[in-house]
Amino acid sequence: MKFGKEFVSQMVQEWQQAYMDYNFLKKLLKDVWNFRHRNASTSASDLMTPKGTLKRRLSLYRAFSGLTSYHNSLRSSLGKNNEDEVILVSAAQQPEDHDSEGSYQTMFLMSSEEGGEYELVFFRRLDDEFNKVLKFYKAKLNEVKSEADELSKQMDALIALRIKVDNPLMQLNGAYKSTNGRAPPPDSVVHSNNVGKQVVAMSHMDAIQEVEMGSEGISEDQMRTGGRESKSNHQRMRDKSNLNVAEGFAFPELEVLDHVRVNVEPETPVSTLKNVFVSSKSDLSFSKEELKKAEDKIKQAFVQFHQKLRLLKSYCFLNLLALSKIMKKYDKITSRSASKTYLEMVDNSYLGNSDEITRLTERVEATIIKHFANGNHREGMRLLRPQSYRERHSVTFFLGLFSGCSISLVAAIIVSIHARNLLNSKERGRYMENIFPLYSLFGYIVLHMVLFAVNMYLWRCFRVNYPFIFGFKEFVGYREVLLLASGLSVLTLAAVLSNLDMEMDSGTKSYRTITELVPLGLVTVVLFILFCPFNTIYRSSRFFLIQCSWRCLCAPLYKVTLPDFFLADQLTSQIQAFRSLEFYVCYYGWGDFKRRSNRCQESHVYQIFYIIIAVVPFWARFLQCLRRWLEEGDPVQVLNGLKYFSTIVAVVMRTIYDLRRGTFWKIMAAASSGVTTIGSAYWDIVMDWGLLRRNSKNPWLRDKLLISNKKIYFAAMVINILLRLVWMQLVLDLQEAPFLHRKALVAVVACLEILRRGIWNFFRLENEHLNNVGKYRAFKSVPLPFYHDGEKNRQPHCTF
Repeated sequence: MKFGKEFVSQMVQEWQQAYMDYNFLKKLLKDVWNFRHRNASTSASDLMTPKGTLKRRLSLYRAFSGLTSYHNSLRSSLGKNNEDEVILVSAAQQPEDHDSEGSYQTMFLMSSEEGGEYELVFFRRLDDEFNKVLKFYKAKLNEVKSEADELSKQMDALIALRIKVDNPLMQLNGAYKSTNGRAPPPDSVVHSNNVGKQVVAMSHMDAIQEVEMGSEGISEDQMRTGGRESKSNHQRMRDKSNLNVAEGFAFPELEVLDHVRVNVEPETPVSTLKNVFVSSKSDLSFSKEELKKAEDKIKQAFVQFHQKLRLLKSYCFLNLLALSKIMKKYDKITSRSASKTYLEMVDNSYLGNSDEITRLTERVEATIIKHFANGNHREGMRLLRPQSYRERHSVTFFLGLFSGCSISLVAAIIVSIHARNLLNSKERGRYMENIFPLYSLFGYIVLHMVLFAVNMYLWRCFRVNYPFIFGFKEFVGYREVLLLASGLSVLTLAAVLSNLDMEMDSGTKSYRTITELVPLGLVTVVLFILFCPFNTIYRSSRFFLIQCSWRCLCAPLYKVTLPDFFLADQLTSQIQAFRSLEFYVCYYGWGDFKRRSNRCQESHVYQIFYIIIAVVPFWARFLQCLRRWLEEGDPVQVLNGLKYFSTIVAVVMRTIYDLRRGTFWKIMAAASSGVTTIGSAYWDIVMDWGLLRRNSKNPWLRDKLLISNKKIYFAAMVINILLRLVWMQLVLDLQEAPFLHRKALVAVVACLEILRRGIWNFFRLENEHLNNVGKYRAFKSVPLPFYHDGEKNRQPHCTF
């Protein structure tokens, strides 16, 4: 693989604008090479004059005619005696900060030569790129230092809390507690037996070990400089600890807990309601549960902090390597030796000479190993190393197997239907009214999973960082999603075929109960797999889906995150799937499934829930918009909430018209659906996709696009509008296809809505990704458990 492609593949995508523009610099060098190539060809053709004499260029005599005296005087004034010097690099100090390193400027000494203007442009752009990288690196390093200071304070509070909670001395001595935070001297403690003495001795050693670990932890100065303590410092710490034991053990820095508050209560509906009336900032209760929750939060913060250090170090290394590569290309094309001078400047600069990231990384690793892995180096590094996604051959094999089986089962079902002539059968209507809605549920799910897998593949091709956007704890690729979809399709198609075979065979007609229970058994199997607590079939991903679904259902009692409202948007396209679940309950609970008959549509309770179930996803999105408006104060969320509220009205009107019919309900359904279609289509294209920007670089699109072919965006906008108009087929009673039952037409409309959602998903996440890139947002905010009295007005967090 060429370096240019490898350079792009290893970028942090949210920081891609801050990397050196390696490809553009290569284009500038190509211009230099083209000029030299043309000039060499011209020189070769003009070497001989018409008389056959050698034609000599004026430049050959410049070294003897004194025309280079300007460069010689310049070199001597700058202390450069090497006549082969090509460039001179100097650092311009910032006027507002005389102590900081400024930008770098390169002076090209051969600009007077023919074609030197091309090389001059190259060095100017090279300086711009290097200064851009240097500025970004400094800014990120300053952020890292401030975050390290915050983590230092958090660790001080955590170590003090550990000593307070785990110290048996204070528990054995009851109410005795000195005002300065010291335990009573050992000689003042009377124990009844030797066991008590052993307990006290062990508690002393535990406390000493905790204090030593705390002294070796990340203090504010150490995190700022990243330095290590010397051996003598360690010895002094141990001597001091031993002295404290002899004098009556002292708990250092316990007074920090007097100025610290804690918020370790997880966000739940109960805690959200409690915070409405009671402040979330609570005093320390010194309980083990509180300590464990605080440890988990700080450990998560350190893991994320280590990841940022790792990526920042990779950013520095890649740019240094790109600078080295581009300068070597320059030397090769121009036959000069400028790379040595320029790379010496790079090595002496802040980018090449700073080792603060390395020191901070070592301190973080040492802290994780000592404080959160019980000194186990392997376990500590396992916590810090991110799990890389590895494609497995078994997934690909079973994906191909299940896909082939699905195609074969579809062909078998078509043959079975044709053999029995079911399309013209008298039982066709009863089958479509009772059995088809049961199996169509799985068709909706499989189609949605396939489209989402396609989206994942396209996001991966266009380098959209969707694992970070969604916050996946364990990465699952598109192959795994396709594997689950194909497996579910095999189960569904096999159930459909078995149902048809049982009815075709005269020997199995007596087992009509078993025949009709096949769909219910299939639903049971799917639900069992979804809620299976064992670590199998991607348990972390299943639980992540269940957690997000629960947060959507409990809106607005949870803080709204992108996975929550993104999943809620997916659920709004699965209305018919929810109605199929309701039909399962009615058909097997109150219907006569043995005779394939039900009166669900005649039940008022069923009709009410038929409307409620369709409204629930839109209502959840409406409440999520209100929650975001209250927290963020963004009036756009109010407009978004009104959009979903209008959709609720349209869904209710369409459902009532579908159940009762009538001219009035038809007009209301058409009017409300028309209004919400216009508003939703505009919101999809303008707000969610960020398109239709009149003054953008790409007319009526965005300034930045991932797809080079702009026609795809215009086609997606047209398709989105057309697919949003499919409701007209149901409301306006347009001519139905003779071979389609109304239930089949409803299923087709639902599938088209799922298809529209699949298209929406790609462009919605593309816009989100580009927003993150524009803000260099590559890490999420991690909440921290402790905050000091001086920070009462803000929730502590460490932005990574």
